[in-house]
Formats: sequence, C-alpha cells, structure tokens
Amino acid sequence: QVQLVESGGGLVQAGGSLRLSCAASVSIFSLNAMGWYRQAPGKQRELVATIIRGGSTNYADSVKGRFTISRDNAKDTVYLQMVSLKPEDTAVYYCNAKSLRLSDYWGQGTQVTVSS
Repeated sequence: QVQLVESGGGLVQAGGSLRLSCAASVSIFSLNAMGWYRQAPGKQRELVATIIRGGSTNYADSVKGRFTISRDNAKDTVYLQMVSLKPEDTAVYYCNAKSLRLSDYWGQGTQVTVSS
C-alpha cells in the first residue's frame, strides 16, 4: 500500500502562484510514476502532469509553460509548482502514484480555487 498526503492548496487570485506537495509513504524510486490530476465540479478527472521513474515529465496542454512537476527523492515528495493561475484551474487536485505493477494510489485531494 502507498499512502499519499497532499498539501498546499488554497485560494489565490488569477495570475497568482501556488505549490502543491505530495508526500509518499514509500520511496518514490519504488514507484513507476507519480502525477497530479484535477477534477473540477461537473467534470471528469483529468491529467495535469506526471513524472516517471526516470525523471521524464509530461503535461496537459492547458498547463504547459505554467505548471512544473518536480520531486525531492530524499523526502519522497513530489511537487506541482503552479504560476499564472487562471480561474479555469480551479479544481480539486489529486496526487497519484502508479506502482511498478501499475496499481494506482490516490491522495485525498486538495482544493485549489482561483478567483478572477
């Protein structure tokens, strides 16, 4: 089992910045990938960004150039730095971990609200 604890959400004005953190209960090197997803009211959960074991990253087109996913191996923590936030970024953000057997684990979610 992998437990994920997210933090860092909140309310910010459009154009502002936030950094989300996701601490894993296992070594992130034991995982195939970690990522961030988000779900806005009335919408399906969507991929925001992922970072695989080897370090390569992938982003949704809507956040490219504004969001950056990174990791601190020593802290078993993954971050999502978000800048130039837009009202359409408002959602619950979920941390995801994918094991080497491709099982999915999810955090409890953290609310990000961007006011216009």
